[in-house]
Amino acid sequence: MQFVYLALAIVAEVTATTALKSTQGFRVLAPSIVVVLGYAVSFYFLSLTLRTLSIGIAYAIWSGVGLVLISLAAWWVHGQKLDGPALAGMALIAAGVAVIHLFSKSVQA
Repeated sequence: MQFVYLALAIVAEVTATTALKSTQGFRVLAPSIVVVLGYAVSFYFLSLTLRTLSIGIAYAIWSGVGLVLISLAAWWVHGQKLDGPALAGMALIAAGVAVIHLFSKSVQA
């Protein structure tokens, strides 16, 4: 269940971060509400994850997966582009998350 909670935390955080640009400094109400609720939901599910998963491992997965997803969301929603070095860096981060998840004994509760 810890990874379901972590996935929900990641999705909520990516949703909130994607909406953050649309708030125009929290001057637009609807995306501002999405941001506040999204971050609240994200931290709630992250806190549930931390009951059984170490904070370092949870945060590594949360930030790594979140980075890739927010970059995709920024491209899709806001039309932002990434260059080769940015994509290569994200691939390395994703590889690091995969190594932690697949091989680290720290992931076990």
